[in-house]
Amino acid sequence: MSRARPEPMQVVKQRRDAALNALVEAVPYIRFLDITFDRRGDELTAQLNFDDKLIGNPFLPAIHGGVTAAFLEVTSIITLSWSFLWPDIESGAIDPEEMAKGDLPRLPKTIDFTVDYLRSGLPRDAYARATISRSGRRYASVHVEAWQDHKHKLFAQATGHFLMPQKPPEAKDG
Repeated sequence: MSRARPEPMQVVKQRRDAALNALVEAVPYIRFLDITFDRRGDELTAQLNFDDKLIGNPFLPAIHGGVTAAFLEVTSIITLSWSFLWPDIESGAIDPEEMAKGDLPRLPKTIDFTVDYLRSGLPRDAYARATISRSGRRYASVHVEAWQDHKHKLFAQATGHFLMPQKPPEAKDG
């Protein structure tokens, strides 16, 4: 009886990174805003890389409220997708190369999203991390927080509810 050898950790890490990169690169608005993700295991931290085009009020200056809301929503959706896809990425059932070619799973759809603007977003990089409060087969609830210089000094937070994509039924041998 032969046992399958575990994959080298480097191969697993490359598959995870490639899958996350394909997921993020597939959304043009994420690229436009220059949002990147740092992955530590299954935990993601989003980074909104500062650019002058993100300024809404040049007199303060402050990051535009719509950019802040989009940053929080993108962080929520990518975190939910990552959580939803994690088992298939880990098992190798999802091929990151196919994802990079455009064969992507469907993303969660926003039902509602409420943003609390706590202070002005300063003209510098911002970070966000989402926490999934509830995740079922059809519905998920997420809380997301954004900060700049100090993680405990938030400049915005949000709560959202999302319709989760349905996994296709498994093919049956017949």
